[in-house]
Amino acid sequence: MTYEMLLFTVADGVATLSLNRPDKLNSFNRQMSIEVIDALDRCASDAAIRAVLLTGVGRAFCAGQDLAEAIAPGTKIEDILTTQYNPIVRRIRALKKPVVAAVNGVAAGAGANIAYACDLTLAAESANFIQSFINIGLIPDSGGTFTLPRLVGMQRAFGQMILAPKVSAKEAEAQGMIWKAVPDAELLNEATALANKLAAMPTKAIALTKEALNRAQGSTLEVQLDVENELQTIAGASHDYNEGVQAFLEKRKPVYSGD
Repeated sequence: MTYEMLLFTVADGVATLSLNRPDKLNSFNRQMSIEVIDALDRCASDAAIRAVLLTGVGRAFCAGQDLAEAIAPGTKIEDILTTQYNPIVRRIRALKKPVVAAVNGVAAGAGANIAYACDLTLAAESANFIQSFINIGLIPDSGGTFTLPRLVGMQRAFGQMILAPKVSAKEAEAQGMIWKAVPDAELLNEATALANKLAAMPTKAIALTKEALNRAQGSTLEVQLDVENELQTIAGASHDYNEGVQAFLEKRKPVYSGD
């Protein structure tokens, strides 16, 4: 697929996906969502890609849904969710590789919730997050009602969803909504360095850790202990486990292949 609203590059094992509708604050329309879904599928199928970096072009990360398209004749909200946002969030969470978000500006509505779905989210200090759905009479979607309460608790999640305050990057870090707030000029370099670091780590172990956390969301301790047993057995049979142990014994830096 040729991308028109997404920049896609691969370097040093990292695929960078840059939302590219800067004149619309990178708000999603159908075409951009199709391109993001296709790019995530490419990341999943390409063994040379071992980490993903998601960011935006211009002064916004993503302002959510393009409302002009949403109210176009014949367009249904349920179709937007079913064919656009839900597939994106599902792919991010199911991807057997780490996904880093570099939030370079406003992340509103679905844009915020997609950022929360990523494994590690960094944000420029000038960026802000807002659950803007209530301002147009909607409920949060794109996994927001699942993810945000688990990040900040029920009271703060409800307050953000109903009162729709702008939450600064520093506030988001303090509340545990994101991994880190960084100076604007350092965001892309720091996010890229983080993604590069993850790409050089044992990819299978990262994927299994991600799976364990996904499965823990609806689990009990007893069930999760069995899940850990299951996934640790897989990790223990990996090439990278053997490499990590050998490197430790030989007092050298491990060289992981991702297998």
